[in-house]
Amino acid sequence: MVYKPYFKYLDGPPPLSVSCRRMVRLEEVDVLGIVWHGRYAGYFEDGREEIGRQFGLSYIEFKQAGALLPIRTLHVDYLLPLHYLETFDLETTMHWHEAARLNIEYKIFNSERRLTTQGYSVQMMIDLEGNLLLEAPAFFRDFQKRWRLGELTPCGY
Repeated sequence: MVYKPYFKYLDGPPPLSVSCRRMVRLEEVDVLGIVWHGRYAGYFEDGREEIGRQFGLSYIEFKQAGALLPIRTLHVDYLLPLHYLETFDLETTMHWHEAARLNIEYKIFNSERRLTTQGYSVQMMIDLEGNLLLEAPAFFRDFQKRWRLGELTPCGY
């Protein structure tokens, strides 16, 4: 299969990516021993939290700045199954956008480096009362400025 990106390139800096490795746990599989389809949203969330830790964009930091990040769109393409005890790599990529939103793409590779699942999410920024933010919090605008200038490096944890 030829990979086709979900987000078009916008006039901005290159995307930011992180990877993490996981193993399929018993609670994540169905009676056939394959990962139940509903678990992939959780895997994607693992990637979203990892990119947040690596670049200082955790949910706690957003909440402290008066913003929440509900999912607006979640899309999953299932290509190959993952099985119980299988190790897989999750690659998470955040794409540039000027608006108060996060565009994140996910790719899951099995132990043979075959693409098993891909998808994306869009998260909109809202205030603590649930109103859509037209401008991102100041800490995120600063993050965008550093991203555009190429000054970002993963900070780890």
